Amino acid sequence: MLLGAFRLKIRILVLIAGLCGVAGLLCCGGPKRPKIPPSGLHERVLASQGVTSTLRFGGLVFIDGRYDILARVAPLSAGGSPGLMAISPTRNILAALDTSTPATPSVYAFSTATESGLGHIQLPGPTSSMAIPTASPIGYAAVPAAAVNGFSFIGGVEVMDLSAGAITTTIAVTNAQTVVSDSTGNQLLVFSNDSDSLTLLSPAVAAPPVDTSCLTNPPNAVCTIVSGFSRPVYAVINGSTAYILNCGFQCGGSKPASVAVFDLGSLTITNSIPVDAATMALLNGTTLYVAGTSPTNHACTGQTTAATSCGRLAIIDLSSATPKVTGTLVITDGYHDRMDMTLTGQLFIGSHDCTNIGNANNPSGEVRGCLSILNTKIGTVVVPPDNGDVNGFQGFTTRYVEYVAEGGNLRVYDTLTDVLLINDYIPNGTINVVGYVGDVKAIDFF
Repeated sequence: MLLGAFRLKIRILVLIAGLCGVAGLLCCGGPKRPKIPPSGLHERVLASQGVTSTLRFGGLVFIDGRYDILARVAPLSAGGSPGLMAISPTRNILAALDTSTPATPSVYAFSTATESGLGHIQLPGPTSSMAIPTASPIGYAAVPAAAVNGFSFIGGVEVMDLSAGAITTTIAVTNAQTVVSDSTGNQLLVFSNDSDSLTLLSPAVAAPPVDTSCLTNPPNAVCTIVSGFSRPVYAVINGSTAYILNCGFQCGGSKPASVAVFDLGSLTITNSIPVDAATMALLNGTTLYVAGTSPTNHACTGQTTAATSCGRLAIIDLSSATPKVTGTLVITDGYHDRMDMTLTGQLFIGSHDCTNIGNANNPSGEVRGCLSILNTKIGTVVVPPDNGDVNGFQGFTTRYVEYVAEGGNLRVYDTLTDVLLINDYIPNGTINVVGYVGDVKAIDFF
């Protein structure tokens, strides 16, 4: 009897322990649900909304990325006319450039978790290039018109503490135009206007408030200037290798365009790949796509168009010890500075200051702008019937769509068909953002 009673007690205790375990899973120990942000949206996209003749104030408007519609959420305040945006790789910090005061624009920074502002920073001059390399609230802006007291030159990279709303250091780099960071933020490649050199910075050891290492004693711990290029304008960094885009003739250089394979450890050029033109590139696996507009080879061969100038897209195979161009395609012209690869292998290529043909409001004839779409699987290029500069791309990993900020509008393209997505939410393929759309960024991974 005693033994039976003991076994009964054990069974009861096991049952109670099991119930407690289940309760614990349900209450606090089970799989955690993702936090719902203040906006209540699970798939958030932000579009910068600039002022127009009918819109007095700009902002960053929320878009529900699930349905491609404007969300009923108040925009984030980002000055009078926000445009260019930058986002950290982890998408926890976003920065927007307000150009309502063009000579001294401001950078507004936000926490995407709280959907609130971190602060804003006034720059000493215009910029077209910003970077937030890591989850840390440190950003960089290349400001070609930045002045440095005591030196008869202009240009610098502004080191921004986005959480404090302050510039901590100005690293003097003559005519700094574009800044590209490695994945750690420890090395910055800076490209200057009308230069055949690049500047490599180690910003963590720069001296505040102004570091003149590039002017006084290169190379050193902060700054190394490397020559041997032809108007370099941009780079794609992959580990310890940087693919430097030599703009060449297109940017007033004395040598033709090429891609320089640059070793970041030894700071040497290990290879050079000739291309027709090079201002923008995207790396997909072992394939590098390079776009630009050649001043000497810009015929629109193979395209039926009224345009007399076209750009070029080079496809480079990097899988061998001697990388080479495996194909060249005709695309729209202009200065190419936007690229994005979609889930379906569609490469979206955008430029500004291109040849616009026709008018999207009167599509009886040819309509053509700054957007080209390459189907990488079959090698064909589509030029959609739209006008205007391309200011931003945003693709997704769970949907077959691409958001395109083009001509001030926010278009939604179906990447299965390369045409505008038409449905009940967007009957004309455009999300109805009032004002000029200067950029677009998804702040959730989806």
